[in-house]
Amino acid sequence: MLIKTLKLAICGGLLLGSTHLASAAESLAFIGARIFDGTAATVLEDGVIVTEGGRITAIGPRESVAIPEQARQIDVAGKTIMPGLINTHGHVGGVRGLESGHYTEENLLRQLRLYARYGVTTVNSLGDDGPEGFVLRDRQQNAELDHARLLLTGPVLSPGTPAEAVLEVDKAAQNKPAFIKIRFDDNLGRTEKMSAAVAQAISDRADQLDIPLAVHTYYLQDTKDLLRGGADFVAHSVRDVHIDQEFIDLIKARDVCYTPTLTREVSTFVYEHEVGFFSDPFFLNEVDQAIVETLREPARQQRMSQNAAAQQYKASLPIAMTNLKLLADAGANIAMGTDSGPVARFQGYFEHLEMWMMADAGLSPLQILQSATSVAAACLNLPDVGTLAAGKWADLLILDKNPLDDIRNTRTISEVWIGGKQIPRVGL
Repeated sequence: MLIKTLKLAICGGLLLGSTHLASAAESLAFIGARIFDGTAATVLEDGVIVTEGGRITAIGPRESVAIPEQARQIDVAGKTIMPGLINTHGHVGGVRGLESGHYTEENLLRQLRLYARYGVTTVNSLGDDGPEGFVLRDRQQNAELDHARLLLTGPVLSPGTPAEAVLEVDKAAQNKPAFIKIRFDDNLGRTEKMSAAVAQAISDRADQLDIPLAVHTYYLQDTKDLLRGGADFVAHSVRDVHIDQEFIDLIKARDVCYTPTLTREVSTFVYEHEVGFFSDPFFLNEVDQAIVETLREPARQQRMSQNAAAQQYKASLPIAMTNLKLLADAGANIAMGTDSGPVARFQGYFEHLEMWMMADAGLSPLQILQSATSVAAACLNLPDVGTLAAGKWADLLILDKNPLDDIRNTRTISEVWIGGKQIPRVGL
């Protein structure tokens, strides 16, 4: 994969090779489940997963796995175990309720615990990350996690000149971010787009520092140009027109990851009327009802229904979904991501909604689950999560129903484990 090697196991703050994180975790044996390892269409029936120190030490059929005498045995017969979900494009930041301006460690932890309760065990926060986030990221190796793992980007860069671009990349690089990110977009003609020269200067400097470049784009031609200029991660769908073979060939030749963020488009217009998920217990159990009532206010709904940008994004959604299907069928790297975290983009729930929408776009449950596990981990250069194998972190979802049969079975979460530690779940 062409994504620049960051050696995130050290530089990204996760220290995925460290033994500190789960040193107090007990030995566990999950016995009797159907196991989807994040890669293969064939599941392991009546399987066993053994963990110790927060990592998987053995996985296989019941009859071939030796269960250590000291292991606590957990009966999961009839259930499905899969890797924890990975959101390659979220935002962990200052939103609380429907307000911004709450960027604190407490609020970051609240959001990461919310993600975890929904089975999202790793989040790539792709922009607008502050000092508190980096402190929290750097502390992940020193405690047993009770929340989702966190990668950070820092500011979304918007320099005015190529010289300023080099300085801004250098400053952002001091925090050892997972990505450098830019917006190459005119917000449907409402703002001035970054110049190509500035974007190229950012890409070149990021490449020199071995930091991958994530790009927020909208238009097909812009995305082609950015890929040719060295972009490593397409953070949103192409939404203006249907993609062509040239784009498919380009993104595959460069082995770049593409993140659909279909729910981002939904969030721009869906509250113009009563939303179906407002009656979904899987959503309601984790949301303040006052937020729902505010989003139901007739005046607010009317403003959204009359907002030109919202309606344009609404019209763009079918294009985005068709483009996703074309890329998936062509074998491009599709990485599940949502852009959740800003106001009314509900963390945790939107990751499931994203996967369900990917199915509506025509992707198979296997394609979708791979995009949220093994492919997502590869796109973020995280070797120790995303699949279930000996040596990997024991980031597990236990589901009552098999999501390979129906992707909407992701809502049947029974338990979430991160690093061999069970995550407390409220309401769900």
